[in-house]
Amino acid sequence: MIQPTRIKSLNARDVRKGEYVLYWMQASQRAECNHALEYAVRRANELRLPVIVFFGLADGFPEANERAYAFMLEGLADVRAALERKGIRFVVRRAAPDEGAAALAERAALAVTDRGYLRIQKSWRVSAAARMDCPLVQVETDAVVPVEEASPKQEYAAATFRPKIRKRLEAYLLPLKERRPVKDSLSIGIESLDLADAVGILGGLEIARDVKKTGAFRGGASEARKRLQTFLKDRIDHFRDLRNNPALDYVSHLSPYLHFGQISPLFVALKVAEAGSPGTEVFLEELVVRRELSLNFVHYTSRYDEYEEAVPAWARKTLEAHSGDHRPALYAGADLEHGRTHDPYWNAAQLEMVRSGKMHGYMRMYWGKKILEWSASPEDAFRTALFLNNKYELDGRDPNGFTGVAWCFGRHDRPWQTRPVFGAVRYMNDRGLRRKFDADLYVKKVEAIKT
Repeated sequence: MIQPTRIKSLNARDVRKGEYVLYWMQASQRAECNHALEYAVRRANELRLPVIVFFGLADGFPEANERAYAFMLEGLADVRAALERKGIRFVVRRAAPDEGAAALAERAALAVTDRGYLRIQKSWRVSAAARMDCPLVQVETDAVVPVEEASPKQEYAAATFRPKIRKRLEAYLLPLKERRPVKDSLSIGIESLDLADAVGILGGLEIARDVKKTGAFRGGASEARKRLQTFLKDRIDHFRDLRNNPALDYVSHLSPYLHFGQISPLFVALKVAEAGSPGTEVFLEELVVRRELSLNFVHYTSRYDEYEEAVPAWARKTLEAHSGDHRPALYAGADLEHGRTHDPYWNAAQLEMVRSGKMHGYMRMYWGKKILEWSASPEDAFRTALFLNNKYELDGRDPNGFTGVAWCFGRHDRPWQTRPVFGAVRYMNDRGLRRKFDADLYVKKVEAIKT
């Protein structure tokens, strides 16, 4: 089902005569359980037209690098194969996404796109809508519940957001029935990059080369489904009790795939709900409540990546009051980036991210707290944490990442006992890690990661 609340017209143009319906795929890089693609197919069938899918491969997406682009290109190859099975031509061009979409829309009766929540993604859609002489319709498919339907305002915390989104779940936790296009578009001659030459494409991009492809994760919808199947088969029953133990492996590892839209959060939620496992409720809390709280944060916070707006006023006030407190250590630059501190557990967390492209979620909280403790100012700490997260994490540059860093500084949290440096912001230490799990085993696990 495609709920009407997922659909929004981005301009006031009328459907016209055209050669095809264009789906400008950008955030939702998949051919399965994709409401935007399905909407395009349904409208194309009504108009008796084929569907063309376009992806704009932009050089220099802010803070993205070779690691992120390699993962994305692996996923796009999966998209091409899946679309071809549906009889749909996939066009990938090295172009600014808004410009490339507008160029292909010149021959379209109607254009459809998915939804992004970051500033750059929003600006692309505004720009493309203004350039097009045909309608541009946005269909939200990377949230279980559309952002404005979940809440009309920025939420203070999960406690205020949870009851609102739970009231809406019954209307949105519904499978998407998919149709095939009535007209094939594979024979339409439109110039496109050859995704079979991913190495060549990657080498030709003007992007940062200092972070290389990771061997720990391969991109693509097929790989995402395999990881989901493994999680449902071997891990979900233990997820409630062992998810916060980074020395073990009872998490889904789906966050990179959700970040690139290579798997649908709705599809994952339905499969997890079907499992009826002891871990189902806790997993859905993380996938739906916590993840979509992060969408709420970046959507309603224009400067979500700046300390002054990302960190709540109460936290800034208490951190400022303790800005002159003695720091037990001061680290910056290469020492943090290469995991050279006095804390073996923090070093392991940083190196896990550098080597694999992903850090365990529990360790990411500890990691961010220690950057705050070891920096000359909270503002410096915030910038450092975002820089490192976005540089090395496959799921960096993401609402979850921006929100997770802000959480370390008090966002979506409450005041706690006052301490040096932290003030009333929540504190974490290595003794807490050792109480909860075998922290030394975690260090050994990271040391074994092959780069």
